[in-house]
Amino acid sequence: MRGRDEDSGEYLGPSRSEQRRAALDVLALGQQLVALSAAQLAKLPIPEDLLPHIVETQRITSHVAHKRQLAFLAKQMRRQDDATLDAIRDALDAGGDAARRETAQLHRAETWRDRLLAEGDAALSELLVEYPQADRQHLRQLVRNAIDERKRNKPPHAFRELFRELRELLKESGDTQGAL
Repeated sequence: MRGRDEDSGEYLGPSRSEQRRAALDVLALGQQLVALSAAQLAKLPIPEDLLPHIVETQRITSHVAHKRQLAFLAKQMRRQDDATLDAIRDALDAGGDAARRETAQLHRAETWRDRLLAEGDAALSELLVEYPQADRQHLRQLVRNAIDERKRNKPPHAFRELFRELRELLKESGDTQGAL
């Protein structure tokens, strides 16, 4: 209810522009949700009454009908309280950051594996300086087996096992930046 307070003369409630911006933000959130897969949607704190609307919007392929259904989804989302919408936004943002961190960690594990196979004990010594909790003998054995597998053109079992060990080592240490 827009109007002026009789006592102070101040405007009550948000302006029409503010309402429109809020509605457009909810519409953009709806577009993000529609673009996600069912598995990704299952990870988000979406209320049960919104899920059928999201699935229906994903199902519609006609441009005009899709746009109309998306507007209906946004209308249903605006009926939710702000805390619910904020929780969905936070979960979407956190998922993006977590995925980037996970990818960066996988790249660091690949880099360490490549260095271990190329440089041998020198790289292993550096790895042990950065991660003293690592099992020297087990890593050295995996490196030897991976090199042997390459020479004999065998399936890369130890190569993959070395990667898994390095990934677990980085995960245990909580390494997010990891100098190489």
